[in-house]
Amino acid sequence: MSVIDGNTLDGVSATSLWTLSYRGSEAKRSDGVIRDPWAVALLDAIDFDYGKFGKPNQSHALRARAFDIETRDYLSTHPKGAVVALAEGLQTSFWRLDQAGVADELTWYSVDLPPVMAIRERLLPTDDRIVPLAQSALDRSWMDRVDATDGVLITAEGLLMYLEPDDVRGLIADCAARFPGGRMMFDSIPPWVSRRTIKGWQLSDRYIAPPMPFAMTADDGLAMAGTGPGAVPGVRSARDVPLPPGRGLFKLAAQPWLDRIDRFHRARPSITVLEFA
Repeated sequence: MSVIDGNTLDGVSATSLWTLSYRGSEAKRSDGVIRDPWAVALLDAIDFDYGKFGKPNQSHALRARAFDIETRDYLSTHPKGAVVALAEGLQTSFWRLDQAGVADELTWYSVDLPPVMAIRERLLPTDDRIVPLAQSALDRSWMDRVDATDGVLITAEGLLMYLEPDDVRGLIADCAARFPGGRMMFDSIPPWVSRRTIKGWQLSDRYIAPPMPFAMTADDGLAMAGTGPGAVPGVRSARDVPLPPGRGLFKLAAQPWLDRIDRFHRARPSITVLEFA
């Protein structure tokens, strides 16, 4: 695999390297919480100062595992379904799912901006099941390419926090209207993290994370279903997805009893799965 310069990515696109750094570093550990050979290969093939993102931790690997678990569950009942990975970045979910034996008949739509897609094209294998779409997730024309005949799961892993709140709600509402009966999964940061990024979240002495204007609690995610003030048209149901347990504090944070403490529940990141009517 050739080595390329990761400095071609900037702004929010550069956060794909942040995610890759944490996930790939975790996958390299003998006791890592994820097995991800392609993440390791990408990490080694992209020349970049990953130390800018601070010391890696388990968070992005555990998030990836949570998305894998939910995607495997969806594909168990929709084996020929479509999976739309919005702002996929340098995620390697497709190959982990393929290794798990659940990707034989699916169609995978990979959506991201052209600079990111160019790196994916150079460093990751081509596959007839993958449809690359070099565009913004907010450019709704990607919806015209998706064949939802056998079901559709839309994922937004590490995306929505970088969007404006109105754009998030509009995107979800449009997905619900376009793909009735489909499913959408996304992660969110809590409001206190959003405020920290707005002020300037310095991960190291040479990197400040981009602002993340969209935030919500786990309960806000559940409120997207129903008829209350936080409801999104077309969303039939919503559920909160816990992170898998990791090591040390990440094992403790996954304990159900801890989430019953209101202060912790409101302050933690969340993962939400929506079912469309």
